[in-house]
Amino acid sequence: MTIINKTMKFLEKADRTRLAIAALVLAAITLLAVNVFANTVFHAVRLDLTQEKLFTLSPGTIKALRSIDEPITVRLYFSKILGEQSPLYGNHYTRVRELLEQYADIAGGKLKLEFYDPEPFSGSEDRAVAFGLQGAPVDNAGDLGYFGLAATNSTDDQVIIPFFSRDREAFLEYDLTKMIHTLTHPKKKVVGLISSIPINGRVGPPYNRPSKPWMVMDQIREFFDVWPLDNKIKVIPKEIDTLMIVHPRGLSDNLLYAIDQFVLRGGTALVFVDPNAETSVLSAQPNSMGMPVATASDFNRLLTKWGVTLVDNKVVGDLESARRVTMGRGKRPVVSDYVLWLALGPDNFDRGDVVTGDISTINMATAGILEPVDGAGTKVTPLIHTGVRSMEIDADKARFGPDPVGLLRDFRVGGKPLMLAARISGKVKTAFPDGPPPDKSKKKADKDTDTGKGKGTDTDADKTAAADKKGDKEPKMLPFVAASTKPLNVIVVADVDMLYDNFWVSTRQFFNRQILVPEANNADFVVNALDNLTGGGDIIALRGRGGQPRTFSLVQRIRSDAEQRFRAKEQQLDTKLKAVKAKLTNLQNREGDAGEALLTADEKASLRTFRREMVSTRRELRSVKHAMRSDIETLGAWLKFINIAAVPLLLGMIAIVVALVRRRRRARAATAPRH
Repeated sequence: MTIINKTMKFLEKADRTRLAIAALVLAAITLLAVNVFANTVFHAVRLDLTQEKLFTLSPGTIKALRSIDEPITVRLYFSKILGEQSPLYGNHYTRVRELLEQYADIAGGKLKLEFYDPEPFSGSEDRAVAFGLQGAPVDNAGDLGYFGLAATNSTDDQVIIPFFSRDREAFLEYDLTKMIHTLTHPKKKVVGLISSIPINGRVGPPYNRPSKPWMVMDQIREFFDVWPLDNKIKVIPKEIDTLMIVHPRGLSDNLLYAIDQFVLRGGTALVFVDPNAETSVLSAQPNSMGMPVATASDFNRLLTKWGVTLVDNKVVGDLESARRVTMGRGKRPVVSDYVLWLALGPDNFDRGDVVTGDISTINMATAGILEPVDGAGTKVTPLIHTGVRSMEIDADKARFGPDPVGLLRDFRVGGKPLMLAARISGKVKTAFPDGPPPDKSKKKADKDTDTGKGKGTDTDADKTAAADKKGDKEPKMLPFVAASTKPLNVIVVADVDMLYDNFWVSTRQFFNRQILVPEANNADFVVNALDNLTGGGDIIALRGRGGQPRTFSLVQRIRSDAEQRFRAKEQQLDTKLKAVKAKLTNLQNREGDAGEALLTADEKASLRTFRREMVSTRRELRSVKHAMRSDIETLGAWLKFINIAAVPLLLGMIAIVVALVRRRRRARAATAPRH
């Protein structure tokens, strides 16, 4: 007690200024000590407060790291001079290095990290160049800075990231985990591709110019081996693990039979059909006007046996998922919701299915509608569907210059969701109850042989993708199967355009290298589906996170409702304005050089009336356009008030109340009798 009393007396006599300084010094020392302690003890502990958990490793990443069965060496090259010239790249390097260190901790010694600073003319720069990493100019002397990665496994398989572009910063975990998965599983599953459009690239007709494979195929090839299958094959090669069928149209009976038998024997398939494939104009034959025409898929012969049907000549429109588009209309472009182009979100997906459970956004365009077939005996589970504010629209309205404003104006809510993609399972029967179709190619070959044609040559039916790839002969015909020997496992999607680059991805050039920046999870969905159908699951949870645009649902709903209310009035006023302008122009043309001398008194009065009516109509039209924005502007004003004024006022009121309460307590304490 004596020490405490002496300390209290010393504090009472001490200068308050010195005490304040001492308290600040003590606080600084305490803060430093706490930080050092936290960095040492809680180095591996992270708190991720982002909505999409951008800094939390996904289950797919953790599974991939724990499944490493042989050592993997990851070499990260970063030029110090690059970080000095661009601090943004320095920060990005820190993020990459920390993430790799986190990977190494989870891998438990199976992931070895090496870090290099490839200085100009050094041995590490030579090794970086040998791996194929790309350098970026950093000074006027022509020196290059490197920021890339090279990873190898024990069997000399190699994966590189030439340069860590900041455009793909949101997809960093995806890129690194994909690298680990590729080195851990060097042998890929085989996907048989059947497509009537040039998704896999094209050389020659119809426009005699080559085209590159669509970017979704690049994504697929990172995980699977793709075998294009010819239209004339009669048996699906046994090496095929699953089929990917895109816009089936004009398929031969032999190929349809081969698909039918493959599925009945337990084979799986991912099918993309479409009543109005906009991208099919890339390969469609020109019409009588010399213009390519979008065509519909023709696959209901098999789909109906599997338990679903693609509704004929109908596309789906959805108010809640409609994308904003800009179109030319006179001198002023018009911005409107296009109900046929959809940006579908989590509420549109089956969250219980592994294929769609972790998907954020899928973009579709003039998608079709799938309907279950009564009495089919299969289980049809919707994977993707619209909201209740949707409707069926004639496919003809999506062709030949669609009118987004007119579609929105005439939209009538159907009140029920429409199915866009489905998983089908169960027992099915063949679509060829009479057995294999007649072998037309063989008859033709026999006829050619009898007439002396085709001697010494092979028929087209002998040229399958498997033969081209492996040098084998066409597989032998298997015994006919009338019903499924294993439960059906097929995924059907009623949209082909979702695979096309323009609808889901943007590309950027970085030192003559193309950088892929996804704007939706279209490719993730395809890879997930193929992985699931091939019996995998290792990559099902891998996806790029953080690249999807975030929409304001309330604002979008207010805007679409307002546009629906006022678009009809806007069209009516537009029509009236055009009529008035036509009458006014007619009278003005009659004025001639003599002014109004050629006009009668009634015509002069009509001229003045038309001018007043035109001004009035324009004013009314402006009022209608303002009314379409008024609800959003009102919402914006309230949000500004809440952010700028309401919150500070609320905090100020709370501070005043707290101050009054404290003051009252002090007053009570001062007036309370002391004992």
